[in-house]
Amino acid sequence: MWHYMGYGGMGFGLLILIIIIFVVIWIANRLIPSNQSQKQSPGPLEHPLDILKRRYARGDINKEQYDQMKKDLE
Repeated sequence: MWHYMGYGGMGFGLLILIIIIFVVIWIANRLIPSNQSQKQSPGPLEHPLDILKRRYARGDINKEQYDQMKKDLE
């Protein structure tokens, strides 16, 4: 039964197998998040007083809290 396929059939089957392997690898790379995308280089470090000023400007803390925290940081 196999003698009807000859070598052309086996080569075609091998080509299909290689294509399937590449497709599976490509799909796995798309579905699994890469570590490089998760590791982002941190920007320059902000000074704590800058963060405190921004929190006060947003209204996260009141004047008394701002003054106390500023005193603690200095």
